[in-house]
Amino acid sequence: MRNIASILVSNFRKWGINNVFGVPGRPLASLIMELDRQDINFILSKHESGAGYAAAGYSLINKKLGVALVTSGPGGTNALTAAGQAKAYHVPVLFITGQQSMHNIGKAIGQDSTIFGTDLVRMFESVTKFSARVERADQFQILLKHALEKAYSGVKGPVHLSIPLDILDEEIDEFELDLPNNMDKLISSRLDEFVSKLNNARKPVILAGKGVHSSLAYEEIKNIAEIWDIPVMTTPGGKGTFSENHPLSLGALGLGGTDKSSEYIKKDTDLMIVIGSKLSDMSLVGISPDNYPKEVVHLDYDNTFIEKALPVKTLPIIGDIKANLQLVLDKAKDKRRKEYTLLEKIYEFKNNIKENNKYLSSAHAMEIIRKVLPDDAVVFGDDGSHSFYAIRYFNIRKPGTFFFDDVFGAMGHAIGYSIGAQLANYNSRIVCITGDGCTFMQGAEISTAANYNIPVTFIVINNGRLDMPEKAMIKFFGKTVGTNYNVPLDGKKFGESLGVKSYRCCNELELKEALEISNLHKEAILIEVMVDPNEIPPTMKRG
Repeated sequence: MRNIASILVSNFRKWGINNVFGVPGRPLASLIMELDRQDINFILSKHESGAGYAAAGYSLINKKLGVALVTSGPGGTNALTAAGQAKAYHVPVLFITGQQSMHNIGKAIGQDSTIFGTDLVRMFESVTKFSARVERADQFQILLKHALEKAYSGVKGPVHLSIPLDILDEEIDEFELDLPNNMDKLISSRLDEFVSKLNNARKPVILAGKGVHSSLAYEEIKNIAEIWDIPVMTTPGGKGTFSENHPLSLGALGLGGTDKSSEYIKKDTDLMIVIGSKLSDMSLVGISPDNYPKEVVHLDYDNTFIEKALPVKTLPIIGDIKANLQLVLDKAKDKRRKEYTLLEKIYEFKNNIKENNKYLSSAHAMEIIRKVLPDDAVVFGDDGSHSFYAIRYFNIRKPGTFFFDDVFGAMGHAIGYSIGAQLANYNSRIVCITGDGCTFMQGAEISTAANYNIPVTFIVINNGRLDMPEKAMIKFFGKTVGTNYNVPLDGKKFGESLGVKSYRCCNELELKEALEISNLHKEAILIEVMVDPNEIPPTMKRG
């Protein structure tokens, strides 16, 4: 017999979890002490949302379960946004919220998370795949098993358990659970139709989304593109799923997309192969009834959004993306690889960059960052115009090295994701591209990197405003309200106050020197890039 806290932590160790993220509170004290007894690092975050973001980044990189521990009441509500972001990224994260003792339920107690207070189980239901409270010790094993199965089945995602403090301390028979990594892969019955459409298409295009990251189908998409000579473009969230120095790459489509992608789909696209995307409004900027593809083949695990955003004839390929593409390649194993003829006449567009000695253009800053960072540096793009500049100008050379969410879009989440990702693989070069607005929201988490010597490079693109809403207001209303900071962020001073080496860069030389120092990968570094506040971001095509 062992208490539940001890059994839970033993299972963490079995699953290879070395780091758990959170903010302490009385209901979780025994669980946190048990982490220490069993040599699992408890990483103190500055805010519960930051803990959830870090746990998700940890899961995303090491392909294991991420764990975030937060206390009851406001601790749990603070983590809701992180759960919603993890669901959008399709990463398995176990959110554990504390709760006062079961025998006190129904009384007036502080930070109550039951139906008599702030009902966290109900709140987490809409942002997780499973949410439950462990109300008796003998329920714990089966509820934990349910949570793990939900986290890993189909489209992966976060789950939530509320565990009262007296339940954590109760003793039950010891048990071990395996992470359900080998769930059956769903195979479509319509792959022959898919192959036929590939063989007969005259002007096809592949649109790769964020689901390619989840399925790790990088090589399969490359082979499909090369065998059938199909150009590849990515959604904003699919950035990093296909090498952009490949001769078949069109770069990104949608918000922040390239001129090459926009030019290619202007007319006569007879087949669009959508892979792992909900086709959000950010992904379909540039596509209208005037240039709809004649047909669509849509590969996804979930059919909820198929044929919703693009109302054209669609062949759904439901199931595991990687497994289905592997079978398609098997069916075409005798087909010879082509020589990339479709893109020979695509015009190579160049951006027109203007500089002065006070600041860089964001476009040029992304090109400099790309030149200096190693090809295998893993970049997390935060939500804001800075990432759309990266989507357009930061050339991906190795698949699986850029992550961005174009659906949920929580500002500041990339800061925590980068910290968790770096802990998941300490030798990887992890870089966070964020903005001054995101840093105001979640920048305190940078001190977590300093506290634990986590060598993330935080690149803060600073133009003294919330750039996307400001430019959109000016476009549609002729003026802006509530988007500019009267007292702007001083990123260098802010970073130094958090204990990280910090640099302010106003020109190319300063940025290159700071990036070279960060490439030594010895400590957390903040690089503030002062950029043109009047530059028009590549997001203005959105209606």
